[in-house]
Amino acid sequence: MEKPFILHMFTPTPNVSPFDVNMAYDAGFDKVMPYTHVSLDMISPLTQDAIFSRGPTGVARTGIFIGGREIGMAADMIDIARRAMVPPFEVSLFADPSGAFTTAAAMIAKVEKSLNNLGGNGLKDREVVLLGGTGPVGTAAAVLASMAGASVRVASFSSATRARVTAQMINARYGATAHAADATSGDEIHDLFERAEVLLGTARAGVQVASLQQLKLCKRLIVAADLNAVPPAGIEGIGLMDDSKPLASGAGNTVGIGALAIGNVKYQVMRGLFERMITTDKPLTLDFRDAFLLARELV
Repeated sequence: MEKPFILHMFTPTPNVSPFDVNMAYDAGFDKVMPYTHVSLDMISPLTQDAIFSRGPTGVARTGIFIGGREIGMAADMIDIARRAMVPPFEVSLFADPSGAFTTAAAMIAKVEKSLNNLGGNGLKDREVVLLGGTGPVGTAAAVLASMAGASVRVASFSSATRARVTAQMINARYGATAHAADATSGDEIHDLFERAEVLLGTARAGVQVASLQQLKLCKRLIVAADLNAVPPAGIEGIGLMDDSKPLASGAGNTVGIGALAIGNVKYQVMRGLFERMITTDKPLTLDFRDAFLLARELV
């Protein structure tokens, strides 16, 4: 009798996301086991308990998923888990804290495709502004946009310090070239909108970060994408299902991408990476970079 596919889900938060659990089962895992309030010092012993108990055959049908809220913490957990393994007792690892990696990958891939369809060279040398960009999705999106060649500005409406710390972390950990933007003052916000060629709304649900009046300031805007599926829209004028639909702006030729158009790709990316953990013949370590490569294929 074949051993079942087991996924161990580690998170430092009080609960594992039901979304992640559903996705894992739908992708084909037979058993999903959540572990909550997991600290960094717990990762190594938990990993070794998972790998040494099943033998070489069972370990090939075992995976570890890292959740939580912070991408830096998830990256640290992945590194510790990888170091805790001893060949041939190795399992596949997948990190997607708050769904940030797969969501950001889907957003940036959709934006990149829209830019290409409009005759551009993707994100290379584009001015990208992330509104509400200090959260998990905004942080991951900033890294991916920077990797794709864009000039990235991470804006915070609540704290210039938070924007600066986020940009510094992105650059130090991932070798990106993100810049902090202070969106707490009118002059700074005006400058951001005038500068933007790509506008990304990544603030928390129900928070509007760009109004129709502000979009009139965007004289260079080509693509705007909004992740907010809870009214009001994060970027006013973008509908949930909009997929490169014309959007009123000062540039006159802007297109918008809505939350559900991005979410459809995110769903496929997350499921696809879970399926790779099951079908691979060698252990994988999957993060936002793998999510972005798959998202590019899917769009």
